[in-house]
Amino acid sequence: MSYALIDCNAFYCSCERVYRPWLKDVPVVVLSNNDGCVIARTREAKRLGIPMGAPYFQWRQRLRQWGVAVFSSNYELYGEMSARVMATLEGLFPKVEVYSIDEAFADLAGLPGDLEALGQRARERVWRWTGLPVGVGIGPTKTLAKLANWAAKTWGKCGGVVDLRDPLRRERLLRIAEVGEVWGVGRRLSARLAPLGIRSAWDLAHFEPATLRRHFSVVLEKTARELRGIPCLELEEAAPRQTICTSRMFGRRLHELAPIREALASYASTAAEKLRRQGSLAGALQVAIRTGMHAPGEPRYCGVMPCPLPYPTDDTRVLVDAALRGLEAIYRPGFAYSKAEVLLLDLRRRGEFTGDLFAPRPRPGADRLMATIDRINARQGRGSIRLGRVPAEPAWAMRRELMSQRYTTCWDELLQVS
Repeated sequence: MSYALIDCNAFYCSCERVYRPWLKDVPVVVLSNNDGCVIARTREAKRLGIPMGAPYFQWRQRLRQWGVAVFSSNYELYGEMSARVMATLEGLFPKVEVYSIDEAFADLAGLPGDLEALGQRARERVWRWTGLPVGVGIGPTKTLAKLANWAAKTWGKCGGVVDLRDPLRRERLLRIAEVGEVWGVGRRLSARLAPLGIRSAWDLAHFEPATLRRHFSVVLEKTARELRGIPCLELEEAAPRQTICTSRMFGRRLHELAPIREALASYASTAAEKLRRQGSLAGALQVAIRTGMHAPGEPRYCGVMPCPLPYPTDDTRVLVDAALRGLEAIYRPGFAYSKAEVLLLDLRRRGEFTGDLFAPRPRPGADRLMATIDRINARQGRGSIRLGRVPAEPAWAMRRELMSQRYTTCWDELLQVS
């Protein structure tokens, strides 16, 4: 049994560099929602001492002085580039588990030839087809593949691929790697492990498993076993999500009901698109709104409301109507609202439920209408067709004053060559 973890290097920043090759050796950072803090850094930015989570308003002047390229989060671009990377990997490996937007596990069992050479081929193909750099870690377990990937991205002499199937090479890395670099451990758990003398990955791998289970969790016990080369985690096949959530901060505090209605209609529409993309129907919906939780002197409020649906549906119109009814029930005047959320629950596939004899029937032609809207939006760009209550350029949208062009998803923002 062997696994590979393929992980994009500084993914958000690398996406920005694809369409700006002159930024190759320039420090780059990407900011969080509403341009709040740093959430992605290139190696050059890390060398300048820019920490993850650095508040932009505090670091703005220094970033400008140091010549750092700063971008707002461009989720449309990042999502499309991620899809390209995963499609490339699926053409190389028979089984792929998409673990996050920028990394995936691949099952290498039964593949012929030199697996390290296969890892190099994967790096080269992803670079050639997408322009994104990746590191590849190979190991007999998923945890070791993850640690090997960390080594591949940390030490340039590795050539971007590290294979830990060899026991001697594995031992050397486990002794060097701090326990905080192990998948699922992190800084807080490292502090709890230190009094037990567990400071390296090697220490964790050879600690008594029963003690780890008793004092921590079965998850940490499995991690230790995996570090010893004992597989405890299998490749997970992609499964439909059990809930779908669309939740965003507003670009500014909202006091009136009207703009919150627009935002909630937009969020419900986005959730409906995700629902149809995985071929599910929602049996229930929940909405929530809240004020800022950290603003001193401002009154705080959080309202949550489950909203019944007349029948399991993926119809945007039905979901938006239900969400707005819930909003009417929980909205309270006199507060400065900062965030809203739409949560789709009780998801099931078509044919996996028994209809209610007394429930109203779905609108005729709803399936064909939604499918047509999705096709047009996929071809012309998201929001080309939308509900009339959702404005094209809402005043409540997230602040993204430094956002790059949506090169891959918007006709008006395609890359131009002159």
